Amino acid sequence: MSVDSAITSKVLVLDKDADCYGTIKSFCERNNLVGLKAHEEHVMAVLRSNVDLGGVMLSESLAGLGEGGRGLARRIHEIRPELPIFLRRRREAAPDEEIDAREASLFSAIYRIDDIDQLAPAVASSIFSQSYPNALVRGIAEISRMVLESQFPAMNVEIEKPYLVRDRIIFGEVFTLIPLESSWCRGYMMLQAEQLALQALVPGESEDFRDLNNALGEVTNLIWGWFKNRFINQSQPVQQHSQVPIIINHQHRYISFGSDDAQLCFKYVLTGKEGGTPVALLQRFIFNLSWSPEDFTENQASVEELFESGELELF
Repeated sequence: MSVDSAITSKVLVLDKDADCYGTIKSFCERNNLVGLKAHEEHVMAVLRSNVDLGGVMLSESLAGLGEGGRGLARRIHEIRPELPIFLRRRREAAPDEEIDAREASLFSAIYRIDDIDQLAPAVASSIFSQSYPNALVRGIAEISRMVLESQFPAMNVEIEKPYLVRDRIIFGEVFTLIPLESSWCRGYMMLQAEQLALQALVPGESEDFRDLNNALGEVTNLIWGWFKNRFINQSQPVQQHSQVPIIINHQHRYISFGSDDAQLCFKYVLTGKEGGTPVALLQRFIFNLSWSPEDFTENQASVEELFESGELELF
């Protein structure tokens, strides 16, 4: 089954002017954005949830500017400072009516609905700041699907369209990290899952949480091995560079890799062939230490190399 390698990103749209919805939706579609709506009273709950976001599109009427520093825009910035906020000015705002500089600093860009296409460069630079080769995106999805299907043969595996996130929220209670080191990238792969979901995948091993950890660890190791074989040229030495600390705040379910760059994400939904509740696994690639996509190549073994290694024989 082919994998769609087009990358999208989810944005939270906070706007109560229904006349603008069509224009904003069209803009999102043209710029690989998936708009999600939330009512004002639910915004904080959504931002504290497991929803992966690339940014927030906020209208001035909801921003709460001039409310003594406690408006919605500032509260969003305080709880999720990594998310870019794009502010839509009120239609009635005069062209020369400027926003206070202190409040303007909360926003990555400020636009008017009639000139919404001028927002595209800001979206590209703040959300889609890194480009990912199609062969890499497609290859990651193919490898991961193959590993999941082999490890969980009773499950059907579906892959949602890959996307970018800027948030640092941890999904679920269990996650694995494994380093990725090559001449064109240095960083980590992370798999995340909810413990109850893992219990559904390995029901015979649900009594001891360590068995669940081992199951996710085995999947991580297998994907890492295939990634290395397909995308990392072992003949090219990897220079050792300094590291940066990974910071985890369990209370806020927050993890930071010391980089503001968006992370490449995949969501795999596993459903039992005999039915049952779907199980979600989230996968993130964080190239926080080095990223040179122009040097990316796939390893393509020649027929001669396959014969020499014994992987291919004459019939």
